[in-house]
Amino acid sequence: MALLNEEVREQVTEALSGLESAVRLVGFTKPEDCPYCSIIVELMEEVASCSDQVSVEIYDFTQDAAQVAEFNIDKAPAIAIVGAEDYGLRFFGVPAQHEFGTLIHGIQAVGHGHAHLDDETLSYLSTLDQEVNLRVFVTPGCPHCPGAATLAFDMALASPHVYAEIVEAGEFQELSNQFNVMGVPLSVVNERERVEGRAPADMIVDAIKAALTA
Repeated sequence: MALLNEEVREQVTEALSGLESAVRLVGFTKPEDCPYCSIIVELMEEVASCSDQVSVEIYDFTQDAAQVAEFNIDKAPAIAIVGAEDYGLRFFGVPAQHEFGTLIHGIQAVGHGHAHLDDETLSYLSTLDQEVNLRVFVTPGCPHCPGAATLAFDMALASPHVYAEIVEAGEFQELSNQFNVMGVPLSVVNERERVEGRAPADMIVDAIKAALTA
């Protein structure tokens, strides 16, 4: 049975119409301890079927070392959202429920090459000369999480120095425990600075500044 019903398929088709460049959904699965891997593959394929501009590639996290290194994947299941170039947009886990919108936003962002950020944020990001890892912990049922996740995606799109990884906290419990995730969304910059809740862009910028000067 299809994951997306006809109404959702129509909405996705509309959302992905007019993409200015092709988008690759590069998925990474593993043969063991991955109960949601088959769902992720099916979801990506159904989304891709809604647009001629979207394609799917699937690799084995345990076997395809070249692709794992190329896309900087350190855990699976994972999806790299790649447009005219690799902007560093990653989703780890299943983008289900509220997070399905994050996946669609990521496809739209790289397909149009446009970050939805204010001028001040764009100006700061343009000055970055150090690498920034912006990790956002989310859960599918959290209505505030997509705001934090899409902000991270937009920042990655705006700067070649920002790598945005959205992590489904429940699927990566060990990592969540490592960062003491008590609530979501939680944004972590370079494993140093933490911002809890759906924070505005200026708060994330402040966290980036603090992480880079620590």
